[in-house]
Amino acid sequence: MEKNNYDVIIAGAGPAGTTAATLLAQYGHSVLLIERDQHPRFHIGESMLPMSESVMQRLGIDWDKGNLKKGGAEFIDEVSGRRTYFPFEGKYHTFQVERSVFDKRLFDNAIEHGVIVKQQERVMSVICAESNVQLDTDKAHYQGRYLIDATGRDALMGKKLRSIDKIKNLGKFALYKHYKLAENEAANDLFAHGNIKILLSDIGWIWCIPLTEGRLSVGLVVQKNTSGELKQAALFEQAIQASPYMSELLIAAQTLSEVQIEADFSYRNTQRYGRRFACCGDAAGFLDPVFSSGFFFAVKTAEFIADQLHKGLVSGTEGAEELHQQGDAFYQKGFKTMHLLIERFYCSNIVENLFFESDRQLDIKREIVALLAGDLWQENNSFQQGLLCGRNKMA
Repeated sequence: MEKNNYDVIIAGAGPAGTTAATLLAQYGHSVLLIERDQHPRFHIGESMLPMSESVMQRLGIDWDKGNLKKGGAEFIDEVSGRRTYFPFEGKYHTFQVERSVFDKRLFDNAIEHGVIVKQQERVMSVICAESNVQLDTDKAHYQGRYLIDATGRDALMGKKLRSIDKIKNLGKFALYKHYKLAENEAANDLFAHGNIKILLSDIGWIWCIPLTEGRLSVGLVVQKNTSGELKQAALFEQAIQASPYMSELLIAAQTLSEVQIEADFSYRNTQRYGRRFACCGDAAGFLDPVFSSGFFFAVKTAEFIADQLHKGLVSGTEGAEELHQQGDAFYQKGFKTMHLLIERFYCSNIVENLFFESDRQLDIKREIVALLAGDLWQENNSFQQGLLCGRNKMA
């Protein structure tokens, strides 16, 4: 008879879910991982942060394999001609990845560590009771000692508890498309360094992410209100054509996908944990993609939760509502730092006023690089301290 009772049930098999599942299995716990879709499946968010590498090392993932090395991040204002480059030259390295391929590697790695997986199975209801968790899908009933919500922006528990709080003042929506570039000088230079390029636009900003095999991910994040006359594909094409760099880069490029849209992507979950459940990854909160923090927060929050939950399972205290309270301040510091940095990008013109001036203030430049790399928990980053102590809209 198939087992239906587990130490931990995880809903969602993206990077957050597979990371938590693998770490808990490494600790020796029985883990069930439920995914509504089927790997491989497409996902946006190809640009990784260096500080994710320590989590990959714990998982046993060599992310040098099959991915394009990312040298750093470059911010460009084509109108003024100003630009600045933030190199990632520290202890950890990072890459641009094809998410469908890389997410499946993480998924397969969880299976190799003994995680039981169910794909194309949808969670229908969940009850986190005093003594256990009862979960029903469209195919079976399961019970366990604990639930981890890694359902991404579906936010299973956040919607159930009505604890999703949208964050204003950031990007409104993103339009994106993938290409296969023709060989030219601009393309060869881009793939040689692997940098993500962030180009300022009159309505928001454009991402330009090189991938392996000559492919390119291009996105337009719209922040300012538009006239409404141009919709989706037309708006995207207008913004791309207005960029001299993108126009040159895309000469004779092959289109690999039509324009796709993501909307309403900035929010926090005000109840990330409770009796016998915790949320990680996008289910805990998601920020505008300008600084590529989505994947990093996914695997890092999963690591926080897995390590703390292991202690609870061993001691028999996993049912305590305050199980994750100890690490909450740690999480909040990282999330709030990135939120404030992104808010300054949109509301205080931090790129023009500070990023482009940072070569004159190398200490501040190093501190900015640390944050852009995902090093959000330093004790001596004065730039970060200024963000956290300054006037903000997060009170």
